[in-house]
Amino acid sequence: MATAAGQNRPGNPRRSTAARTWKRLRRILGETGHVRLALTTLLLAAAILVGRYSWHVPLLGDAERSFYDLRLSLFAPHVDEDKRIAMVVYNDQTLIDTRKRSPLDRAILARALTALDAMGAKSIGIDILIDQPQDEDAELIAAFRAMKTPTFIAFADTRSNREQLIYEQQQYLNAFLAQLKGSNVHPASIRLEADADNVARSWPSHPPGLPEMLVLAMNPSPDFDYYRGSIAYRLPQPGGPAEERAVFPSFQIDLFANPDVAPAFAEQIRGRHVLIGGDIVDIDQFETPLTPMTGKLMIGLEVHAHMLAQVLDGRLLRHVTESFLWVVALLAVTVGALSALLTVRWWWLAALIAAQVGLVGALPFMLQANGVDTQHLPALGWAVGWAIGFVAIETAARAVGSQQRRFAQSALGKYLPADIANEILAEPDRLALHGERRPIFVVFTDLEGFTKLSHAIEPEVVASLLNRYLDTLSDVVLRHGGTIDKFVGDAVVAFWGAPVSRPDDGRRAALAAYAMWQAGEDFRQSVDPALPPIGKTRVGLHYGDAIVGNFGGEGRIQYTALGDSMNTAARLESANKALDGNVVASRDAVERSDLDWWRPMGRIVLRGRSTPVDIYQPCPDFPASDKHHLTMALDRLETDHQGAVDTIRDIAARHPDDAALANLVYRLDNSQAGEAYVLG
Repeated sequence: MATAAGQNRPGNPRRSTAARTWKRLRRILGETGHVRLALTTLLLAAAILVGRYSWHVPLLGDAERSFYDLRLSLFAPHVDEDKRIAMVVYNDQTLIDTRKRSPLDRAILARALTALDAMGAKSIGIDILIDQPQDEDAELIAAFRAMKTPTFIAFADTRSNREQLIYEQQQYLNAFLAQLKGSNVHPASIRLEADADNVARSWPSHPPGLPEMLVLAMNPSPDFDYYRGSIAYRLPQPGGPAEERAVFPSFQIDLFANPDVAPAFAEQIRGRHVLIGGDIVDIDQFETPLTPMTGKLMIGLEVHAHMLAQVLDGRLLRHVTESFLWVVALLAVTVGALSALLTVRWWWLAALIAAQVGLVGALPFMLQANGVDTQHLPALGWAVGWAIGFVAIETAARAVGSQQRRFAQSALGKYLPADIANEILAEPDRLALHGERRPIFVVFTDLEGFTKLSHAIEPEVVASLLNRYLDTLSDVVLRHGGTIDKFVGDAVVAFWGAPVSRPDDGRRAALAAYAMWQAGEDFRQSVDPALPPIGKTRVGLHYGDAIVGNFGGEGRIQYTALGDSMNTAARLESANKALDGNVVASRDAVERSDLDWWRPMGRIVLRGRSTPVDIYQPCPDFPASDKHHLTMALDRLETDHQGAVDTIRDIAARHPDDAALANLVYRLDNSQAGEAYVLG
């Protein structure tokens, strides 16, 4: 209930945060020097550019790529073995058996092609460059010209592959392909591209003059003619030995070159797209976004297989728009700058920043999970842009705040708790220089018998005891976030809800009231036994409206609260004497405290008042069952007065040392049904 009440309080932080943030921004802009303002503006502009182009910023770009690889790995689909594609490979065992490493043995390729053609493959793609002569070329050309299956052979040129292809190799490749004109064998580009970190993430570009890309030649798809987005890598289903799990089946080419063995694999080829190439250690190996997760490199042939599967699935990954990237970058920097202006408690700011970081961090993963291509999405750039925006404004605010802090420091004194003082220092306008009506929680204390004691001991001893006592209670108030109003002799008056109100003011005030009584008891025990005994500390707690502000003349100003709520708290404190109590709180305060330790103590009419007040005591150790029965009995006083009194009497009997409970029984015995006990 404290929260609900707090929403209507003037100056409530949750109501005025936006207004105070805007006011603080205007103050910073107005009081920042031209040079600092220009530097701050440049920093904010740089933050926006970083938030948009982080993929192109050194080091940050490397981090962005790693972050993207993580997203792709986490959301790459796990699939069963793809029945549409088969890989037929030269591996290291093939090289050992054929005693040829480069160029690869073409006789075995010719015989394998003949067998694959007879098995009814849907198409065949060959990722092997025929770029230098070999004795078996005539046999291979004959096999190519006899092919009935659409077959596509690797092509490259020196313009796009200067590092691995020289002029003479280009000439031989062109001449070899010329001999295949009129057959079912056609050239296709086997071009793959890797980023600067040697990771193959994207579909390759297609320079002019190259034939159609291998996978698009094998399965034409106009939708992919201009697609240059990310490769949609997939992972095998988990389970079983790692060496047996694969997205695409792979067969050693020797199996198909042997006419006695090849027919056994016909079912693994029929109706499939077949990719032929090398799976040889240290040759044509790529890192992919999956490498950090799997720990494995991927041969170029398998990269082609993933691209071909992507075409077969029609999986065109969507891109976010350019305007979206600019808007998010601008929003990230703006939110960072505004966060630096907030004047909320540090844990709220920490929670807010954590929420923002969580949102920025989660957004790329959410987009990736929903089929959006998040490569080149400046996810870390947004966070860095936010941080630069925050630092830029925070630095400017600190520079402007030093003068404001000196002004506020002179006005605050020592009557505010540290956290409220810091809020006032950050925004001096929150300390009203005039009176305003505010609902507040008031605590009034009094030290029993101290006036009499002061006449019995030396003045120096009185002063020492009183100062130590007031320091002790003041520390309790400030520790619980209260404002010290005044000291009246040995009495302490404090309140919560001004100059800054907080949703948990009621809880703080209630905890402080109980802690002040406990501190008083500890103080009694600490006093020299040779001195006359010191009485107990009595505490009253109330919630109500008061006029709060700075009052006084030009020579002296005091921040204080005035009004009936202050008087009521004082009367509640005084009621402890007649009620044999320690802490007495009104229903208005109890209902807003968000604590369950209260026990009801009946209804009384305070001295000098005519309206009854329901009163409560904090009793954290009082049994819950007895508290429940006590509450129920008090609720039925009007309908069953004697029965209710008997129940309360039984409860009191179980707690013979509870003077306040015995006093309640006495009051009920001396009042009529429906009447409140009037204090004399």
